[in-house]
Amino acid sequence: MASKEACVVAMSGQECSVQEMTMLEHVTLTKGTCFALFAYDIGLSIDLTEAEQRILAGTERSHLRHRTRAPQYFEYRPAPLRLVQEGSVLSIGYYQASPIVEVMVYDFGAVTIMYRFPISGPFTQLLDLSESLYENERLLTESRLRVERLVQALGQAIERPAIAEDVEDYMMFAIESSIPGEGGPLWRSHESDLAQILRAERTPFSEQEVADALSCRISFGLDDAAFIDWHSAVLFGKEMDDVRAVLEFANVELLEMRILDEQLDRALDEGYEALSRKPRLLSMPGSYEKDVTHIAQLQVDSALIFERVTNTLKLLGDQYLARVYRLVSQRFHLEEWDASILRKLQTLESIYGKMSDRAGTRRMEVLEWIIIALIALSIAVSMGPVRTH
Repeated sequence: MASKEACVVAMSGQECSVQEMTMLEHVTLTKGTCFALFAYDIGLSIDLTEAEQRILAGTERSHLRHRTRAPQYFEYRPAPLRLVQEGSVLSIGYYQASPIVEVMVYDFGAVTIMYRFPISGPFTQLLDLSESLYENERLLTESRLRVERLVQALGQAIERPAIAEDVEDYMMFAIESSIPGEGGPLWRSHESDLAQILRAERTPFSEQEVADALSCRISFGLDDAAFIDWHSAVLFGKEMDDVRAVLEFANVELLEMRILDEQLDRALDEGYEALSRKPRLLSMPGSYEKDVTHIAQLQVDSALIFERVTNTLKLLGDQYLARVYRLVSQRFHLEEWDASILRKLQTLESIYGKMSDRAGTRRMEVLEWIIIALIALSIAVSMGPVRTH
C-alpha cells in the first residue's frame, strides 16, 4: 500500500491534511547503516587456527549475541575468524563507505567481505542506494582483490586454494532511528517504498508484489522488525547485530550450496561418462581403479563440504534467531538446495557402486582367463614330446 493510501485508510476514508501527507512522504533517517556483503569460496577448507597465527593483527573469533538467554553451545562450530582491514574511499551515489572493511573467514572455505555505508536523509532515497548496489561492478572488483590478497596471506592454511568465479552478494539496511518518530512504525506507512528498496526496483509494484516482498517479516519487540528478501533485507530497530549475523551466514550458505550443486553436476557428468565407456578387450583390472577412485574422492569431498556448511551454525537454543534463519532459508530456497544436493549425492553413490561392481567383475574375468591360461599351459607341458632312448 502506498503512503498516501495508508493515510487515507487511517483517516477512515477522509482525505489527509497537507501536514499529515508531508510527514508520511518526508520521513528522514537520522541513524542507520547499509551493509554490503560479498561471499566467496576460496578452497576446500581452511585451518582457522593456522590462519589466525598467520594474521594476528586485528583478528577475533565471531560469536552470536542472543536476544534472550540461550545455551551458549548454540553457536558457530567452529567460530569463524573476523578480520578488520583498512578500506579505500568508496562513494556510491549520495553515500560514502566507511574506511573499515570487515572480513569473515569460515572453516569450510568461504570468506565474506563487508562494507559499511552510513545512511541518513530521506527514507525514499534508499532506493537509489539499493539500485546502485545491485551487482555493483566496482564493489565486486574491489572485494575480489581483497580476497586474492587474503588467499596469498593465508597460504597453506587453505586446503586446495582456488577462488571460485561465483560470488553471492547481499545488502542489509539497518535503520535505528528516524524523524518524525510518531504516527506508528515507519514500515507500516511506507510499504510500497520498502518493497522497492528490498528488490532494487523503481517500477511501482502491484499490491500482490508488495505483499510478496514484505511477506518474510519478523519482529522481536514492538519497535523492531526485519524484512527479508532475496536481494536485500531492511532491519528496523537497535541492536540488530545478531539478526545480521544470521543473514550473513545464510548468504554464505547459499553460495556454498550453489557451488556444491555445480560440482556435483560435473561429478555426475564424469561418472556417467566413465560408466558408459565400453571396456577394452585387453584392458587390465587396474584401468578401472582410476575412475572409481576419482568418483569416490568427489563423493567424499562433496559430502564433507555439505556437512560442514549445514552444521556450522546452531540456533536451536534461541527461538527468535531460529525463526529468523527459517525465514531467510525460505526466501533463499535453502531447503530446495539441500534436497537437490542430497539427491545428487545419492545418485553419485549409485554410480560409484556400479563402477565398483564393474571393476570387481572385470577383475574376476581376468582372473578366470589367467586360470584358464595356466591350465592350458599345464596341459600343454604335460602332453609335450616324450624322449626315447
